[in-house]
Amino acid sequence: MKSVAASIAAAPHRAADFVALTKPRLNSLVVVSAGVGYVLGAGAAPDLGVALHALIGCGLVAGSAAAFNQVAERDVDKAMRRTERRPLAAGRITPAEGTVFAGLVGAAGLAELALGANVLAALVALVTLVCYAGIYTPLKRRTAWATLVGAVPGALPPVIGWAAARGALTVEAAVLFGIVFLWQLPHFHALAWLYRDDYARAGLPLVATGDPDGRRTAAHAAAYAAALVPMSLTPALVGLVGPGHLAVAGALGALLLIPALRFRRQRDDRRARALFVASLAYLPLLWISLVLGNVRG
Repeated sequence: MKSVAASIAAAPHRAADFVALTKPRLNSLVVVSAGVGYVLGAGAAPDLGVALHALIGCGLVAGSAAAFNQVAERDVDKAMRRTERRPLAAGRITPAEGTVFAGLVGAAGLAELALGANVLAALVALVTLVCYAGIYTPLKRRTAWATLVGAVPGALPPVIGWAAARGALTVEAAVLFGIVFLWQLPHFHALAWLYRDDYARAGLPLVATGDPDGRRTAAHAAAYAAALVPMSLTPALVGLVGPGHLAVAGALGALLLIPALRFRRQRDDRRARALFVASLAYLPLLWISLVLGNVRG
């Protein structure tokens, strides 16, 4: 009787742990990015039903990728202070349970996209899942170049949204991909520098863990922030939005590039944190500019 009562009492916590496997806070940005891709692709004739299926499907696939990642990296998570309480690292969920959960969630997400949006959106999502869980995750243990590989699936959510709306991959989808790809890199390098001791403790060969004075880390962050400036102007050049976007994108580029250059000049945690915060503000503001510019256009 006591064991039954204990199981009932533990059920809500178990449910919360399974939800935590999907990294809902982190993946909320994935869903928003997919939504932006859909809105921009649909233009003046959005289908709210298709949009809802696309968002749900993309969220489920992203949650599946996060869960597979935590199954594979439970030892890494256990070694780092900021992740040691995750469900698999702490032993509250077994690897078998996590794998089954990740597989079911991923299958549901792909089916949602294929049946509720179109097959192309589901295929892009499948590429995202395979690239993140099957390529990027194991590569992280071997080389710092994994960061670039991981930026590929991280940049595909707006492409999924675009594919759901258009049923085709066009130059505009490539532009959205390029923006998110480049944005991730200063964002991640700032984060990696802030948690470099944690990552080093886990044995991950990131740029920041093999860079005692931060020179290479800051140079990478600044270079990608600089490359993002012209890329962020490209939506206006391909007709996705009107020319008014150029001024907004330029201002937002400065918002990110200035702290990146400051971090390069003075490599300390305060400067890295300022860059990280700026990167958090940058993408939502750019999405707003693109959506408003598309609507007005």
